[in-house]
Amino acid sequence: MAAAAKHLTPITLELGGKNPCYVDDNCDPQTVANRVAWFRYFNAGQTCVAPDYILCSQEMQEQLVPALQNAVTRFYGDNPQTSPNLGRIINQKHFKRLQGLLGCGRVAIGGQSDENDLYIAPTVLVDVQETEPVMQEEIFGPILPLLTVKNLDEAIDFINRREKPLALYAFSKRSQVIKQVLARTSSGGFCGNDGFMHMTLSSLPFGGVGASGMGRYHGKFSFDTFSNQRACLLRSPGMEKINDLRYPPYSRRNLRMLLVAMQERSCSCTLL
Repeated sequence: MAAAAKHLTPITLELGGKNPCYVDDNCDPQTVANRVAWFRYFNAGQTCVAPDYILCSQEMQEQLVPALQNAVTRFYGDNPQTSPNLGRIINQKHFKRLQGLLGCGRVAIGGQSDENDLYIAPTVLVDVQETEPVMQEEIFGPILPLLTVKNLDEAIDFINRREKPLALYAFSKRSQVIKQVLARTSSGGFCGNDGFMHMTLSSLPFGGVGASGMGRYHGKFSFDTFSNQRACLLRSPGMEKINDLRYPPYSRRNLRMLLVAMQERSCSCTLL
């Protein structure tokens, strides 16, 4: 942004952040687990729109953890390190950073790591506190903290206390719950009952808001972002007599006529 500012160049910034995922009690735990595990551990969690943490009730967590274990085993086998479908951490610096986050909360699933292979197992953390390091930065790796809340209102309050995320997810069989999360929060993008599928559609704008970025792109939105929408008015060279109203000397009569004309033009534009 600083580099573009020197030349007054328009930009769009996608900055990422901690993407929340709310799971309502009225859900099928295995369906949620399948979808969450897929888009959390896709590319070893190194995607800017991956869910960074889950908010759910204690009762849902007790059902969700074994369901997530089933999904991880189904996707990557009993030993995920040998799976050809699980990626590796991009470099040693980020491996070390992620390895340090494994000490937060309590490991419920995974937790294994191999520095020589830059491998970190698909991991689920429970008993995580909001003040721990894993909740202070974007994880960008195959680690998923679960935090418990009492109800939807508490989950929304938790989300709204933090910076606005690039993406926000909500799972529920009740459409009203999905609509409430959507209406009462702010995020770059939103997806109900699925993962990051919204960003695969060129018909939808993609980008952040606040700390997660600015501007939009994808499809025609990219073209609009880097286009100058120039205002253009073409007038007739004739009918100059009408313009006498706007020329000096001014009078109250001309002012009244101009105000009436402008009001009618404004109404016409609104109708159009």
